[in-house]
Amino acid sequence: MPKVKTHSGAKKRFSLTGTGKIKRAHAFKNHELYKKQTKQKRKLTHKTLVHKADEPRVKHMLNV
Repeated sequence: MPKVKTHSGAKKRFSLTGTGKIKRAHAFKNHELYKKQTKQKRKLTHKTLVHKADEPRVKHMLNV
């Protein structure tokens, strides 16, 4: 069987934690930032975890 390739977009967007959970960045932090409150922009800066329901799909793309 051929090797399974990692999804190129997924490897740029997601990373694994030590316990096997998947980290992601928040959306809505790219443009039109003048419309958003400072507090909202600050909260979008930090990383968060992928939801449990979405983990199998992301892990499949990352071949984990």
